[in-house]
Amino acid sequence: MWLSPFYPSALADGGYDVDDHRAVDPQIGTLSEFDEMIAALHAAELKLIVDIVPNHTSDRHAWFRAALAARPGSAERDRYLFRDGSGVDGEDPPADWLSVFGGPAWTRVGDGQWYLHTHAPEQPDLNWAHPDVRADFLKTLAFWADRGVDGFRIDVAHQVAKALPAALSSHEELQRPGAYPEGQHPLRDRDEVHAIYAQWRGLFNRYDPPRAAVAEAWVPAHRRVRYASAEGLGQAFNFDLLRAPWEATAYRRIIQDNLDLAARSGTSSTWVFSSHDVVRHATRYGLGIHSNGREWLVSGGTTPVEDRALGLARARAATLLALALPGSAYLYQGEELGLPEVADIPGELRQDPTFARTQGAQMGRDGCRVPLPWRPDGPAFGFSDTSAHLPQPSWFADYAVSRQEQDPASTLALYRAALALRRRIQCEEGIEWLDVGPAGVGFRRPNGWKSITNFGTGEIPGPEQVILTSDPALKYAGIVPPNTTVWSLTAM
Repeated sequence: MWLSPFYPSALADGGYDVDDHRAVDPQIGTLSEFDEMIAALHAAELKLIVDIVPNHTSDRHAWFRAALAARPGSAERDRYLFRDGSGVDGEDPPADWLSVFGGPAWTRVGDGQWYLHTHAPEQPDLNWAHPDVRADFLKTLAFWADRGVDGFRIDVAHQVAKALPAALSSHEELQRPGAYPEGQHPLRDRDEVHAIYAQWRGLFNRYDPPRAAVAEAWVPAHRRVRYASAEGLGQAFNFDLLRAPWEATAYRRIIQDNLDLAARSGTSSTWVFSSHDVVRHATRYGLGIHSNGREWLVSGGTTPVEDRALGLARARAATLLALALPGSAYLYQGEELGLPEVADIPGELRQDPTFARTQGAQMGRDGCRVPLPWRPDGPAFGFSDTSAHLPQPSWFADYAVSRQEQDPASTLALYRAALALRRRIQCEEGIEWLDVGPAGVGFRRPNGWKSITNFGTGEIPGPEQVILTSDPALKYAGIVPPNTTVWSLTAM
């Protein structure tokens, strides 16, 4: 189980604006209750991954309050990235950089200096060249590992190390492909970030068993493997399939490229289709869009018609394909219910800072963060005793856990069956491609486990004996219908 941030926070960015990295937000619970939760998880043979946010703190963090109280050039300010402004009397920001949420990436403080925030103004970026920052995060990691946390998800792991030159380039130059040598961009994916994670790995390996970690690193695949190395974090989210179109050729290429990279680097790949930052894949596939789906959320554009039945069929097929691949799979809450994106959230109820900082030009990520429905009734469909913090549409009742538990053809039933089978028949890494035609993606694992997915519009040949299919209507073997994955298992 992976928990997103549960630390004290003003919730300017869903908890990723952290006031104290070694505490629990009192709105959620206490440290003693956290300890009880860990004990219960371990008793159920579940492991816990917690989110670590090393790129920034909140503007309410004790360090940032101390930085504002101190003078320019002080050690307190040096924990962050402060700069004098440009223009007359420094009234203009040091550069025209934009934050990832929209709006300026620099905010001015009372004495005239400016601080960098690559995200929201409430999230000042830390200076990882400062020894205090490095030492304090080692304390944080040990604090949670000592309490029994089994692993860590590292938020925007590729942005932690920064090196701002004396003369700052323009935002356009920052974004221009090839503007900087690989590993030398001022703000992201710098080579020296791996020295930080090597130090973390040294700490993780002092535990028995060693603590796990996974990097959120939106970087090219050949750069991503460094984050996933045994000397580093050990895993990195692979978002390549998440951004791929629904095409057999694209899937085959991405899978082969990533398995080759994993083999050469001594790592193991991961597979992801949905997360708290992207449009849910059941909706992306139903809209016929790819990338992360955010282009659909830009207001003022032409909204494609969502085909929910098609989207769900493709989402189920894609997940079954990924669960048959070597490596790890990360599942995002609600996808096991087949939940679509919630698009029609009123502006006044949206919480993602992207919406406010772009004046509504971009809808943001709230649509994939709406709490899931546990039952078909109640003020929050069983999520809580009062209304949820993001509005749940009435059609959520159709996706409720309690309803799906009674339906053997439900998406929840498919996920449970697939995960149970995967655990039972998982084997050593490696695949052998099967010739299933240009519209299909088929492969065999070393123990005879086969997976075949049909990306086309007509039927393709399939195995005679099927142990699981993403299409509950499939009643006979020998064919794979469109937008369907089937598994079989034959003795080698």
